[in-house]
Amino acid sequence: MAATPQNPTAAPRRKVSRHRGEGQWAVGHFTPLNGNEQFKRDDDGLNVRTRIETIYSKRGFDSIDPNDLRGRMRWWGLYTQRKPGIDGGKTAILEPEELDDKYFMLRVRIDGGRLTTEQLRVIGEISQEFARGTADITDRQNIQLHWIRIEDVPEIWQRLEAVGLSTTEACGDTPRVILGSPVAGIAEDEIIDGTPAIDEIHRRILGNKDFSNLPRKFKTAVSGSPLLDVAHEINDVAFVGVNHPEHGPGFDLWVGGGLSTNPKLGQRLGAWVPLDEVADVHVGVLSIFRDYGYRRLRTRARLKFLVADWGVEKFRQILEDEYLKRKLVDGPAPDQPVASWRDHVGVHRQKDGRFYVGFAPRVGRVDGTTLTKIAEVAAAHGSGRLRTTVEQKMIVLDVEEGQVESLVEGLEALDLTVKPSSFRRGTMACTGIEYCKLAIVETKARGASLIDELERRIPEFDEPITINLNGCPNACARIQVADIGLKGQLVLNDQGEQVEGFQVHLGGALGLEAGFGRKVRGLKVTSDELPDYIERVLKRFQAEREDGERFATWASRASEEALS
Repeated sequence: MAATPQNPTAAPRRKVSRHRGEGQWAVGHFTPLNGNEQFKRDDDGLNVRTRIETIYSKRGFDSIDPNDLRGRMRWWGLYTQRKPGIDGGKTAILEPEELDDKYFMLRVRIDGGRLTTEQLRVIGEISQEFARGTADITDRQNIQLHWIRIEDVPEIWQRLEAVGLSTTEACGDTPRVILGSPVAGIAEDEIIDGTPAIDEIHRRILGNKDFSNLPRKFKTAVSGSPLLDVAHEINDVAFVGVNHPEHGPGFDLWVGGGLSTNPKLGQRLGAWVPLDEVADVHVGVLSIFRDYGYRRLRTRARLKFLVADWGVEKFRQILEDEYLKRKLVDGPAPDQPVASWRDHVGVHRQKDGRFYVGFAPRVGRVDGTTLTKIAEVAAAHGSGRLRTTVEQKMIVLDVEEGQVESLVEGLEALDLTVKPSSFRRGTMACTGIEYCKLAIVETKARGASLIDELERRIPEFDEPITINLNGCPNACARIQVADIGLKGQLVLNDQGEQVEGFQVHLGGALGLEAGFGRKVRGLKVTSDELPDYIERVLKRFQAEREDGERFATWASRASEEALS
């Protein structure tokens, strides 16, 4: 039995220190050490749904308890959004109640990125009816809506759950959405289909109060694609498809990845996990985080800090000895992917002879009307299934060869291109100051306009390039692992005025040669200067690169002058 504050006698037999330590339950430190730990102790976040349905949705926003409003409601995918008109300079100055609008962001959880056309249609209808038409595809395969009123939440839940969707634990200190290969079960080159493992993990953890009070969020990825298409290096736990020389297809186990202000890449435990044991191992890693994770400081409450302190050998030993009660099989590392892009955009043959078609919205921003039209276009061409990707893209599955051309035309009519430029294909942006209370600068519109400018200025540029815009230092848009990562902050323009801008990270990467981008000393760019700067640095790359050299490789060796 797991150690919990309610059942401390079940903790592993270890010496209990008298000091408060890091708040690790497994060593007897159950006293809440901050306000977040206190409100989680007072009442499980999952319990707030009843209050939303019976009290808050009937009495309105002002009736919501503050610990529910800025805490437990996240367990059901609800964040208050930023009040309009508050500039980025006030983000870190104002109190939460001053930043809160009386509307919510609602995150729809889409495990494995799997959607039916009916589900997408329902999300689109909810967007149009309750969210002022807003919708964003995230880089974690979810869809987010804005302008949600608390009065409408029970009706939205009813409609989502009627088609098999939910917002359960889409946010909060919980096991978040399970990332999965968007071409699981259909790709010709797939090593192993991780779908059964995703389903079993989902069955065991979602809404389970054994795992609804974690030190902080917990991110999971499962993919059997050789393209390494779920950003496994930056998840708390990841299962990566490999072929074991003796045991055949299975998964390589990674732990401890994560970005934000203290980024760390995940580390291999050197263990091979068969498909039918993935859920057991996942629960083991999740339980280690719950029991041994640091709960004193929120800034150190992610699994990556525990892995860094323990090392992979100790982590694997604790997993095997205390949680699995057996040894794991040693296994090989995954091969490096041969493709430069891993977003599945374009037209590709499935292993059953049909085709899947991946397309690129602009920086993940769509709207409710577009979502319903995508569902209609897919259904009209014989598809009942779609997938979202970790690159803010979407895929239509199961298209017969004779329907492909017409489907592509239908998507292009919605400005959803199947053959995007490198800039449209490679640019991502977080929510930004438009809705996010942590943001300092605007990102979505800036990213969309940047795409247009670069397509106009450098139309011949066709190299793989990732340009990630983030509205604050928290790296939701993965700035440290982009070719060009842009961290939002206030900077001084030529007139000495404080304006929106970005600190620049260059040469980050995932998949091929994973690593964090380089910061050139003093390199900051105003938002207005961004197209000029990126045009300049990309033209220098074109002029100086060696044959076949990627941007990240060039950026790591280029002079500071070339990167400025």
